[in-house]
Amino acid sequence: MARKLFISILILAFAAISFAQSGRIKPTESPTPIPRPKPVYQPTQSKTNLPKPAPTPVSENGNIEEDTGEILRVEAALVPIPVSVTDAQGRAITNLRIENFLLQIDKKEVEIGDLYRSDTPIRLALLFDNSSSVLQAREFEIKAAKRFFRRVLRPEKDLAALYSVASGVILEQTLTNNTSQLIRAIDNLGPPKGATKLLDAIIQSANYLQDFQGRRVIVIVSDGEDTLSDANLEETVRTVQGNNCQVYIVKTTEFENFKRTGERGSSANIRHLAAERRMQELAAQTGGAVYSPIDERELDAAFTQISAELSQQYILSYYPQDDSEKRGEFREISLTVKNGQNLTVRTRKGYYVPKR
Repeated sequence: MARKLFISILILAFAAISFAQSGRIKPTESPTPIPRPKPVYQPTQSKTNLPKPAPTPVSENGNIEEDTGEILRVEAALVPIPVSVTDAQGRAITNLRIENFLLQIDKKEVEIGDLYRSDTPIRLALLFDNSSSVLQAREFEIKAAKRFFRRVLRPEKDLAALYSVASGVILEQTLTNNTSQLIRAIDNLGPPKGATKLLDAIIQSANYLQDFQGRRVIVIVSDGEDTLSDANLEETVRTVQGNNCQVYIVKTTEFENFKRTGERGSSANIRHLAAERRMQELAAQTGGAVYSPIDERELDAAFTQISAELSQQYILSYYPQDDSEKRGEFREISLTVKNGQNLTVRTRKGYYVPKR
């Protein structure tokens, strides 16, 4: 009897074990996790800070890549105001703060949105006068253009383009950071001939630069004469101001005159005087400068000065608050340094309110 009971217990135990094993869940591979969408970063822009320039796409050969769909535009409301401040000896003042400046628009004091030093990238167009009026200064202009690119362009930050100006306006080299490519473009220019469409060239280059974020600079190497443009000076200034470009001029007239006469001094030629006034007005309206070297030593000094100025400028930002009723109108800019005795402040003279 005891033996039968023992066998029954064994049978029941075996059955219980078999049942448990049959219901056990076998381990399986862990399921592949469903990827969660990454959060989208949406940066906000404070109107108290100038938007930081994003890099323009550049290809391996140094040219801007075409058809990227990434045209970078500066916020329309922002008015950038580049400022150069020097003492009585012409030395740059580099320790000023935002509270040291007094900004007035149409003679009314306004708030400065921000101020920073000029470490931002430069988007530059060099206009090379290739007309028959510069025959005597041809080699001088070539040296000037090459030296400018070597001296001023920072390949890690800046981009430059080259235009030739004669009876037509030709974009010889699109924006690039490749100095060698720019110099090759200069070497490949044809002989000087024809008339001069300088004002039209300035407008064309200013419109070209408007699609690229950064400090926009136009450098003109020319005698300043214009014999063929459709545009007038007022239209040119308006376009340059509207596209926030600074204009610097390396004028070759004095070099030509010195080479011919051995004496310093501009020609009294009416055409030369008109060209001088045009160049001075363009530079003054945009906060740039005019240089008139007579030899290579002074040419070096001019490019050193331009390079130093571009690297030592302040950039003020102004966000207009009441321009909605002034579409298309010119608004005057006045900028001074508070208690800044014997200081020279050079900046743009105004801006045009966008029409839309």
